[in-house]
Amino acid sequence: MASFDINQHLESIYASFPEAKHQPIIGITANYGDGLTTLTRAYYQQVVDAGGTPMLIPPVADKDVIISTLDRIDGLLLSGGADFNPLWAGEEPLPQLHHINAERDLPELLITRLAYNRQIPILGICRGMQTLAMALEGKVSQDIDTAMQEPQEQAEDTGEKKKKKDKEKDKDKEQQPARRPVVKHSQDCARHLPTHSVSIDKESILYRIYKSERIYVNSFHHQAVADPGKHFRVTAKAPDGVIEAMESSEFKSILGVQWHPENLEQDGRRLFEWLVAQASNFHLAKSIHDRVLTLDTHCDTPMFFHQDIKFDQRDPRILVDLHKMHEGRQDAVIMAAYLPQPKMGESFSSKVAFDINSPMAYADFIFDKIEAIVRSNRKHLSIARTPADLYEDKRKDRRSIMFAIENAIALNHDVDNIKHFAQRGVVYITLCHNGDNDICDSAKGCDTNHGVSKFGEKVIREMNRQGIMVDLSHASEHSFFDALEISKTPIVCSHSSCKALCDVPRNLTDEQMRAIAQKGGVVQVTLYGGFLRKEGEATIRDAVEHLNHAVRIMGIDHVGLGTDFDGDGGVTGLANSSEMINFTLALLKNKYSERDIQKIWGGNWLRVMALVQNQKK
Repeated sequence: MASFDINQHLESIYASFPEAKHQPIIGITANYGDGLTTLTRAYYQQVVDAGGTPMLIPPVADKDVIISTLDRIDGLLLSGGADFNPLWAGEEPLPQLHHINAERDLPELLITRLAYNRQIPILGICRGMQTLAMALEGKVSQDIDTAMQEPQEQAEDTGEKKKKKDKEKDKDKEQQPARRPVVKHSQDCARHLPTHSVSIDKESILYRIYKSERIYVNSFHHQAVADPGKHFRVTAKAPDGVIEAMESSEFKSILGVQWHPENLEQDGRRLFEWLVAQASNFHLAKSIHDRVLTLDTHCDTPMFFHQDIKFDQRDPRILVDLHKMHEGRQDAVIMAAYLPQPKMGESFSSKVAFDINSPMAYADFIFDKIEAIVRSNRKHLSIARTPADLYEDKRKDRRSIMFAIENAIALNHDVDNIKHFAQRGVVYITLCHNGDNDICDSAKGCDTNHGVSKFGEKVIREMNRQGIMVDLSHASEHSFFDALEISKTPIVCSHSSCKALCDVPRNLTDEQMRAIAQKGGVVQVTLYGGFLRKEGEATIRDAVEHLNHAVRIMGIDHVGLGTDFDGDGGVTGLANSSEMINFTLALLKNKYSERDIQKIWGGNWLRVMALVQNQKK
């Protein structure tokens, strides 16, 4: 018998602590009509049954409302509904276009694009799948039947149709190509009834969910995705070739289906269970980023600062900016003043885009540019010099930038200039780049010095005295072992990967990695595709494989991540700072603990930095 005593219900809630287990919050876009914002019960009930907490998202285009919503949800469900206004796709309406829902269009396009940038798991259903395509550079057919007829109509316009018919009369009927079956995609039956089949790509999320190459679905649409665009790949089709499902081609938890799984009970629930599971992982990753300092130890973004870069905007010309760092929940980055190595007989000024003849002046120019950007954004951005500075910035919800030099020709052949850069806040100096200099030989050099030069010895010892880390990314193997012996403090490789997995000169052998670990240093896996694999396109999976190998060789206390963003670093799945949380998701998938993740994301590097800075004389 039902109880109408509220205290009795409260007693059951307060009978234990905590009152309830946490469930991932799934935001669901709502329908709109006749002044009412509504949501079919099947949507939110499937979320509840899958273990999530549904939250209705009204069609509001206000940016503060949308951003605040995205800050609170762990997953996004794009629901079905009426057609999009084709003007959003740059098209005029066809006669076959049905009712459009202008109230929904802009809010849903905005929230989809912003959720994508934040790596929030997304499930798009029917119109929701079309929303994914519309928001992310795909194309939607205003009407499926019209789209299928378009080639015929074009032939008729050019007079080719008649010629084709005449030619076909002379052919044997058996030689005629088989006609593609026609499927009725806008059914009139009950929504819980499957009405046609779809074939599923075996290498897809859908196949992992359903464990079948063919399933049966319902169908209530006259539009469909015509082209998924570069961010998605097609994973299911109807017998007539209509696209029935697509998923992220970038290893993101984003899936779209053309049918309505909310009405298919158990079979439909599998998709909601997938979304809730991805949202739960995302919630865990977010909570780890709240507790752990996330540091990228090498980017070359300052190379672009002379181009009037807008660091406080989402600038498409660079891979690291305030918005992308915020979206990827990245706390800090070490920005390098990169100095290209002139060839024999070539002046330094001919290698850079400025009228600066001195390498030292160029490095200072870069640091001046960074300081100007920080001053313009001091509420949200800070220059850090020590690990303590980084933790203080995180506590105050500011992003941090640290200074580094890539190629010690910045010293202008003068050891005394190391003190100048230490006073500017430089935390490490990469001894060389792609070419031998007066300090040491490069991995791509000619063995000019047979390792570290006599001048290079003085440089390393002075760096030790000034509390600047010695970085051996780019150094030759001979230079590497020389520097390891000379340095009184642990050395680092700010952006290097594993030679055992990708045999290129810039990568480190297992022997080198063991030697660094024995001296207490760290190796930061980098994201330059050519250092991750020699053939094919590198992805986030390759980066994790290199990290796993480094952990096996060196141990968990000696590894990290140095992306080389804006220096040709960045791979599918980890392409810019907005995708940094994907690295955490990948680490969790590989069974790393939160303590391990804290070490990888900067704890190991900061241990070395603190040791080096504390030994400053």
